[in-house]
Amino acid sequence: MKKINNKKVIVICIFALLILAAIFIIKKRNGSEPDTIEKSIQPSRGQIKSIISTTGTVLPQNRLELKPPVNVRVEKIMVLEGQGVRTGQILAWMSSTDRAALIDAARTQDSKSLKYWEEVYKPIPLVSPINGTVIVRSVEPGQTVQTTSPILVLSDRLIVKADVDETDIGRVREGQEVVISLDAYPDVREKGRVDHIYYESQLVNNVTIYKVDILPVKVPRVFRSGMSANIDIVEKMKKDALLVPSEAIILENQKNYLLVKKRNGGAAEKREVQTGLVDEQNAEILSGIKDDDTVIVVTKKSLQLDAKKTGNPFLPARKR
Repeated sequence: MKKINNKKVIVICIFALLILAAIFIIKKRNGSEPDTIEKSIQPSRGQIKSIISTTGTVLPQNRLELKPPVNVRVEKIMVLEGQGVRTGQILAWMSSTDRAALIDAARTQDSKSLKYWEEVYKPIPLVSPINGTVIVRSVEPGQTVQTTSPILVLSDRLIVKADVDETDIGRVREGQEVVISLDAYPDVREKGRVDHIYYESQLVNNVTIYKVDILPVKVPRVFRSGMSANIDIVEKMKKDALLVPSEAIILENQKNYLLVKKRNGGAAEKREVQTGLVDEQNAEILSGIKDDDTVIVVTKKSLQLDAKKTGNPFLPARKR
């Protein structure tokens, strides 16, 4: 029993020593290194945008289902999915149920009889009423189709229907520039513009949203109806704006300030500034500083930065 108790005491002592060592190291680091990092930067000139980000779905602008005028049997389909068609183009040939019965009966006789009935009783053409693209071909030759079922579905063009929150819809205007990207093809980025803002709202997951039609300048070949899209609507854009990092802005009493070095080499002063457009990285400065001023950016050290410096084994490494 004494040997077991001695072992427990030794283990407890070692554990206590490890804890004391860890506390000592932490206190030493906190005492020797500041909690913030200061760096001096010069304001830069560049472009800044105010962006409204949302999601949407690739859909036909006008979806047209081509249904037969009577119950028919499809004899021949002359187009494929994804194929472009023009107004007046014959897309398929169909036989009414009466013609189909006569042709089938003639096939059981001689070829002369079949040729006679094929000349006398002509098939019905299915003609494209618009210029567009075939997006659905759900029927194959020989299949019987009723008047309620479409043989082909056409689209005049593919667009993106975006969902915009009611809190942002007031910032959206027709004609605004848009950048479209797809979840399926993240490398594909296509420019577009706001074409139409719907007047009636919809409730999605207890959130009021408005549909907005986005027209791509050029429809990529990878676009498919139903794809999920990410939308960046450019609300405002300025070129040659005076920019500083957003983290340099100090907000106090609903006013914006910057730490600016004095030209005579004295201590930095806190100077009130007027800001304009702000994005994820930069803020536009309208007044308060000049291009040749030196701005001090004060940032707090994050846990991730400390972990990278010390190689903390208790924090998982993140893939970049």
